[in-house]
Amino acid sequence: MEPEIRIEKAAVSHLREIVAIINAGATSVRKDREFDDWQDYRFALDALIAAPEVDIYVALNEADEVVGTYQIHFLKGMAFMGRPRVELESVHVRADQRGKGVGRKMMAHAEDLARQANACMLQLTSNREREGSHPFYRRLGYDQSHLGYKKMLL
Repeated sequence: MEPEIRIEKAAVSHLREIVAIINAGATSVRKDREFDDWQDYRFALDALIAAPEVDIYVALNEADEVVGTYQIHFLKGMAFMGRPRVELESVHVRADQRGKGVGRKMMAHAEDLARQANACMLQLTSNREREGSHPFYRRLGYDQSHLGYKKMLL
């Protein structure tokens, strides 16, 4: 049985757990380049919350613990008759919660938001070192193009 997960916009009260999750998943390009003090990230969270074209979400379990997080960016452009495209960034699930449907629920949530915005596609990049994530994105319908992944919504 899958755990009950709810997804909501991140708040300052989630910051410590968000930072722990994204830093635990850091690959070689970010390893040892992140701050140890979660409070050093407050300015970044405040900027994401204030930006009209970006949102940051958390997946919460029954105990209100952050078990996943992702950022969603709505990008304007000329292609596809000016329909926005959506870029996902910093998609992370807490290590002890992987394989339990948290990531799938976050991705479905992001896709719903993209469709509501009349976006033409979802796109994301995944570090080459995160080989375990690549089949996950493919199973969700993402095609590898360029050096990233895109999912057409048309």
